[in-house]
Amino acid sequence: MFIHEVHMQPEPASRRYNRRAPAQTLQALHIPDALLKIQTVTGVTGLSESTIRRKVSEGKFPSPIKDGTRCTRWRAGDVTTWLRAKVAP
Repeated sequence: MFIHEVHMQPEPASRRYNRRAPAQTLQALHIPDALLKIQTVTGVTGLSESTIRRKVSEGKFPSPIKDGTRCTRWRAGDVTTWLRAKVAP
């Protein structure tokens, strides 16, 4: 029996570095302390990223939690409270 060498090709850089994190489910909205990604917030509010950021700077939308320089999340409880206030008469 011969043992053959297996030559593994490295994964292309485009696949190594452009992986997307799995999408958040809307079930996260039911957990008040869950931290929501901007994509989830835009999806549930119907607002664009730029509109959300503008409303945050104007004090008309909940402020995000920043964890480092590239990680911005919103508390699900803050977003749902904002949504309820928009719907309430």
